[in-house]
This record gives sequence, C-alpha cells and structure tokens, in this order.
Amino acid sequence: WMILLQQSVSLLYQFFIHTERVGKLWRPIEFVMNTPSHHRVHHGSNDQYLDTNYGGILIIWDRLFGSFEPEGERVVYGLTKNIKTFNPMRVATHEYAGIWRDVRAAGSWRARWGHTFRGPGWSPEGA
Repeated sequence: WMILLQQSVSLLYQFFIHTERVGKLWRPIEFVMNTPSHHRVHHGSNDQYLDTNYGGILIIWDRLFGSFEPEGERVVYGLTKNIKTFNPMRVATHEYAGIWRDVRAAGSWRARWGHTFRGPGWSPEGA
C-alpha cells in the first residue's frame, strides 16, 4: 500500500509541474523540490537545457550530481532534430535507432562508447 500511495502522490505531483501557469516559487522550495520552472527546462531543446533536471519530485539530486539548470531564457520545447512521423513506436524508439546507427558506423571502440554513453550530439574529435 505504501508503494501505491507513493506512486499516486508522484502522479498527482506531475500534473502540477507540467504547467506554464506557475512561475518561480519561494526560494527554499525551489532549492529542494522540482517545480514547474525546473521541469520546463527538462523539456527544453535549447542547448543549455539539454540533459538537465531529471528529478521527479526532488530537484536536490540534480543539484548534487551536476545536472541542474535553472530556467533563464524562454524554453523552446521539442526535439533537437524533428522527426517526420506520428507513429508512437517510432517516436518512442527513434533515438535508440539513431544511436545504433552511429555505433555501427563508428571506427573505434572509443567512438562506440562515446555514441552510447555521451550526451546528445556527441561526435568523435575531428568528425
């Protein structure tokens, strides 16, 4: 029952953080909790917002692990490169297919590792 309660609380909280109607909150809350401002950054395709703000309820983990980015400039939502399909399976798996293509075409094990574990847009030096 505790797990179901926690999942229910988390789901309800997700409704709150997926809004543009709420701006910044009180500073101590912004420091610990994931807020709508922090979560907008998570969905942004701006260069400085890529791979940031993963926290579901607590943002403190992003602060500890260096993946926190505060909302500065207006967030541009979407993908870094748009895809030309509405097929939900392709939408959900297109990035993994792209990584697989890059790994297969890589010329070294170092490049394969980089394509698999580095951030979006990574390429081997000189490429």
